Amino acid sequence: MAANLTIDALLARGANRLAAGWPAGHTRKATDRRTGMPPSPHEPAGVAARDASTMPVNHGVDDLDGGTARSCGERALSADDGVLDAELLLAHVLGKTRTFLKAHPEQIPTPQQAHQFGELLERRAAGEPIAYIVGYRDFWTLTLAVNPAVLVPRPETELLVERALALGDEGPVNVADLGTGSGAIALALAGERPQWKVTAVDLSADALATARANAAALGLTRVEFLEGSWFAPLKDRKFHVIASNPPYVSEGDEALKDATLQHEPQMALASGPDGLSAIREIVRAAPDHLERHGWLILEHGFDQAAAVAHELVGRGFGHVRSHRDLAGHWRLTEGQWEPARTP
Repeated sequence: MAANLTIDALLARGANRLAAGWPAGHTRKATDRRTGMPPSPHEPAGVAARDASTMPVNHGVDDLDGGTARSCGERALSADDGVLDAELLLAHVLGKTRTFLKAHPEQIPTPQQAHQFGELLERRAAGEPIAYIVGYRDFWTLTLAVNPAVLVPRPETELLVERALALGDEGPVNVADLGTGSGAIALALAGERPQWKVTAVDLSADALATARANAAALGLTRVEFLEGSWFAPLKDRKFHVIASNPPYVSEGDEALKDATLQHEPQMALASGPDGLSAIREIVRAAPDHLERHGWLILEHGFDQAAAVAHELVGRGFGHVRSHRDLAGHWRLTEGQWEPARTP
C-alpha cells in the first residue's frame, strides 16, 4: 500500500482491493450464525441480545415436525462489505475507532502503518476472518483473544448467555458450557454471576488453551476448564444449567466451502448429515447431568428449532420453547428436565 496517503485515500484503495479480490464464489450468509460480521475491534460489540424481545414459542409433542432441512440464505459480497472491512483493519492498525477515521480523514498514517494495512488487506482478501487477523473479538461485555483453534464468537450467541442468566438463580448455581471454544459463554456467565460455579468443556486442547488465557486476562480464574467430548470429563457431576453452542451445520452444506468458514475449525461447525448429530448426543446424555428441574439450552440453526424441540420433548424435557435472535431467526431452544416425564 502506497505511503503518504490520507486515511480517506487508504480506505478507498483498501475497499477497492477487497471488492475486487474476494475469493471466487465468496458470499456472506445472511441467515446463519456462522457468518457474523465483527464490530470494530476497538468498539464494543454491544449486548444487543440482552435487549431483544425473544418471543418464545412453546412446544409440545403434537405440534412438532421433524424437519431438519438446511439452507443458508446468501448474498454476494458488496462494495459496502469492502468499505467496512477496510475501516475495521485500518482502525486496528492505527489503534483507533472507526469513528476516529471518519472524523480525521485527512490524517496521514506512517509508511509503516500503510504497509501493515496493505498486508492485512491481502489476508482479508484471501478470506481470513477479521477476528483472526486482529487477534480478538468482542462478545457480551468482554474482549476475547481468538485464533484459528476456536470459532469466532457470534453476536447471536449472546442470546444463549441471556437465557442462561434468566433461568439460573441469583444464588449459587452450577453451570456447564459444552464446547466452550474461546470461553465466550462460560466467561460471560462468570463475569455476570460471580457466585456461580462455571465449568467449561472442550475436546480441543488448543481451544482450551485459548479459553484459559482469556480467563486469566479477564481475571475470571475461578472458571474450571476440562478437556473431553461433551459430558465425558464431567463424570457423574450434575448442574442446574447446561448451555451449549455445538456444531450444527450439515456436513454437505455448501456454506462450508465459503472461504471465510474454511479458516475456522471444522469440528466446531459441522455435525453429521443433517447438522444435528452433536445436539442429539447432548440431549440424550444431558438428563444424567442435570439437577431436577435443571435447564438445557442449545443454540442451533435458523431452521432447526422444530427438530431440536422434538428431540427435547422426546427425551422427556418439559417447558420446551424456542427463542428468536435479533434478526428474527429461531436461534436457540431450551428445555427443563423433569424426571417424572422420562419415557
